[in-house]
Amino acid sequence: MKKLLFLLIANCSLVTASLNAQQTKTFTHADTLRGSITPERAWWDVLRYDITVKPDYENKTIEGTVKIIYKINGKSLNKLDMDKPMALMQIDLQSPLVIDKVQSTENNNFSIIHKQGENVWYINKGLTNYIQKKQLIDSIIITYHGKPREAVRPPWDGGWIWKKDKQGRPWMSVACQGLGASVWYPCKDHQSDEPDNGASLTIIAPDTLAAVGNGRLSSTIKNNDGTATWKWEVKNPINNYNIIPYIGKYVNWTDTLHGEKGVLDMSFWVLDYNLDSAKVQFQQAKSVIHALEYWWGPYPFYEDSYKLVESPHLGMEHQSAVGYGNRFRNGYLGSDLSGSGWGLKWDFIIEHESSHEWFGNNITSKDLADMWIHESFANYSETLYTEYLFGREAGNDYNYGTRKKIRNDEPIIAHYNVNEEGSGDMYYKGGNMLQTIRYSINNDAKWRSILRGLGKTFYHQTVTAQQIENYISKNAGIDFSKVFDQYLSNIQIPQLSYYYSPDKKKVYYRWDSCINGFNLQLVLLHDGKAIRIKPTQQWKSLNDTAFFNTAWIDKHYYIKLKEVKAE
Repeated sequence: MKKLLFLLIANCSLVTASLNAQQTKTFTHADTLRGSITPERAWWDVLRYDITVKPDYENKTIEGTVKIIYKINGKSLNKLDMDKPMALMQIDLQSPLVIDKVQSTENNNFSIIHKQGENVWYINKGLTNYIQKKQLIDSIIITYHGKPREAVRPPWDGGWIWKKDKQGRPWMSVACQGLGASVWYPCKDHQSDEPDNGASLTIIAPDTLAAVGNGRLSSTIKNNDGTATWKWEVKNPINNYNIIPYIGKYVNWTDTLHGEKGVLDMSFWVLDYNLDSAKVQFQQAKSVIHALEYWWGPYPFYEDSYKLVESPHLGMEHQSAVGYGNRFRNGYLGSDLSGSGWGLKWDFIIEHESSHEWFGNNITSKDLADMWIHESFANYSETLYTEYLFGREAGNDYNYGTRKKIRNDEPIIAHYNVNEEGSGDMYYKGGNMLQTIRYSINNDAKWRSILRGLGKTFYHQTVTAQQIENYISKNAGIDFSKVFDQYLSNIQIPQLSYYYSPDKKKVYYRWDSCINGFNLQLVLLHDGKAIRIKPTQQWKSLNDTAFFNTAWIDKHYYIKLKEVKAE
């Protein structure tokens, strides 16, 4: 990623250069069409997708249909709109895929206008019946085909994946987070609008292979042309980019977990020659679910079950069909990202991608710019899982060890309404920010209640960063707004400057290298006792220097400590 040039300002009196660097970025009209709620998107809400896709492995093409059931919400049906005989409906489908036909469920064809670049299609929809019925439910059926963008380095550089397994058999899937689901099917490609009533995915594939999708298997039909039709159904709302087919020589086994909401059905799909290895490695899935339920509340999709599916890429959080490609090894492809040793005691992909069922799938950011809501909490789940298995200090060690991967190159929150992701620091820096907030609260019962409360309060919702931040502050009883601003929208690490009195009986401290008003409170421990200090940008003093254990402070709060000369 492009690095930012910035000026380190000691006393927080000027605007940081990170914000200036953000202002130099330019975006196209296509970025706005992709990343914002345009008028052609605003007047309708998706209720359900019913997707049918048939891939042609040899030619790397697909064909399919998508039924979109939607509700007219009236947001753009103002007086001006009522004077117009037609309304435009924005459908996203990325080139070189093409729409062949759009029709209503009554088989009425609609005209299509293809403009505004290669990836946005406009459909003419009459408003005559809608003016007096702003909550009318309607649907369209879109037929499409083409050669979808092929993934180069999935899941980071996404698209349709055409691979062969070790025995030379076809192995297909899709990875499209960020890039967008419109890379393989027509949809309203914006994170803020999930299908309220779920989705179905019907996959027509060679009958020698298995086709796996999200949710529960509804039916399997063997056709008379060498193909079979597999239909999967999701009852809960789901992100566009999470609806994914997996096609390969899969075998399957099932299990159950007794969780907080009852019996959770678990299903595992792997390539046939990996069955033995998978049956050993995937035993970890149960402890992951139990741990995350402990910290974050019930698994959010009991109705749709939990699945792990071996994928032709490293892994992705595809709702109720988590993609797994970690080669049945602990750590991240056998390495410990924290360098603490604890990361080799569990499978990174099982834990991290499953955690997204809570943050990312259950709670989804409305805008891609707020992807920290997904990734910061998922990264932090690694700390919580380590603590759940091995104790508090193990979790602290893991969290602290990840700091070496923080770059502080760009702000974590990106520009809104242009489909832009922020810095990769949303992972490690975001996880350390949450741990910092935890120790600032200094009440584990309250912290756990806050984490579980997020899942309950924003259950199956799309949210803004402000909603998450406000909830944490309100329920902590501490205003963390400036703390979130510091870590999410700034690339400076706040510095706690300090010096001792000549007799060493007092320590003086203040915040430097921070935004104006930065007010992170620190809880200091000594000999079984705790005190709370509230540094500001002005010097304060502490009489009992025994509490000022710089090594402990450094490990538990993501800040810099610097001893300076007395003023």
